[in-house]
Order: sequence, then C-alpha cells, then structure tokens
Amino acid sequence: MAKEIFSRYEIKYLIPYTTYEVMAKELQKKMTFDSYGDPEGKYTIISLYFDSDDRKIYYETRNKDRFRQKLRLRIYNSATLEDNAYFEVKKKFKKRVHKRRTSIKLKDAYRYIDDFSLDESDFRISNPQIFREINAFKTHYNLRPENIVSYDRQAFSGIEDKDLRVTFDFNLRCRMDDKRIEKGPHGLFFVDPNLVILEVKVDHSVPLWLSRLLAELGCTKKSVSKFCTSAELLNENIKQPVSEIY
Repeated sequence: MAKEIFSRYEIKYLIPYTTYEVMAKELQKKMTFDSYGDPEGKYTIISLYFDSDDRKIYYETRNKDRFRQKLRLRIYNSATLEDNAYFEVKKKFKKRVHKRRTSIKLKDAYRYIDDFSLDESDFRISNPQIFREINAFKTHYNLRPENIVSYDRQAFSGIEDKDLRVTFDFNLRCRMDDKRIEKGPHGLFFVDPNLVILEVKVDHSVPLWLSRLLAELGCTKKSVSKFCTSAELLNENIKQPVSEIY
C-alpha cells in the first residue's frame, strides 16, 4: 500500500452479489489478484472521514460539484496505535480522480486530529509535502472527524495493462459512535449486503474486452459515494440499509 500519488478515472457500478461472483471468475482470465491482498486479492478497508460543521464536503459531493474533495484517515485490515495509517486527500475534477496520501503512525494521526497547532515537523511521515497540503485543506475547511466507513474488498490488477484495476466492495458498514479505526470494521450496513460496489479504475479508457463483459452482465454505471450514503444513514438515524445509491 506504499503508492502515494494516483490520477485516474474511476467508473462505478452497483451490482448484485451473484453478478459479482460471475464477473470475478471471468476477470481471472485477463487479470491477476491484487498483490496487496490475500491470495485471492481480498482485504478490509477502514476509513475515518472528515467534514466541516456546515457539511461543506458532504454538499460538494452530494451536489456533484465540478471540483470536490475529501479527507480521510485509512488503515488496511487491522492496525494498532503503533502501526502506520494513511492520511489521504481525494479530489475529483472533470471526472478524473486525484489522490495524494502520506503514511503516519496511527497514534500520531490522532494527536494531529486533536491538536491543530501540530505540523509535519512533529511527526515521522512519509511525505511532508503531501502532509502540508492535507494540513492546509483541513485548516481551511476546519475539518473534524465525521464518521467511519468500512468494507471488504477484492481487487484485480491488469496483466498486460498495468494501469487497469478492478475492485469489488461488499459488507459496507458505517458508524459515528466510535471514531477509532483500530476498533475494526463494525457498524450499520448502509448498502444492502446483497449488493456490491464495482469500480473500474483506468488511466485513459476501459479496454474493449472489459466493456463487453460489463455489457454482457448487465452492469450499468451508478454514481456511488460511500461517504454521502453513510452520512445520510447515520445523521437521519435510519436503521435499515439502502437498496440503491444515487
């Protein structure tokens, strides 16, 4: 999980779990399991999202502003306070997604969240420049921890096209009552467990063979925001998972 800078298109779909099972088998003919996961390319993601008191980040995403951005603190699988986490800024402009992140010890990430006066000189971080960008973003919007989103992922990487990546996210859960990501992936389901979020991530365009596979399986593009959907569930205190995502 060492890569720190990403720029690509991310095309999202909402598909039945049964379609995921069929597609995952078909992808193995053209792709390989992601090397960062287990032998089947699977791992768990737990993210703490941030927003301002006036929910500016939420509304930027919900209204599909031309330029929008998010801040999150993320771990993979599990972590202790002594392990590394990732502060990440995700920006979207003209449909292209840009991500910049830096690693930091989880205990130091919490120190930074609690004390706005701290800067990159107070921590051991992998990329001070990106941390300064994160700090400027957090300070400008006066961002604070909002909610935790967690899910299981299976990821595939292209064999010939190294920039091609396909991911399936399932067991999508969220919570506000416990904002410690090291406590693991628990919370309310905010997507029906029988549905899977599929993302196709490419540098330029989707390969023809994959476009045909998506069409054959009846996959249609569906705008999906894990942050917005989870925030709406938690803030409205809805106790049942949604069956569709805007």
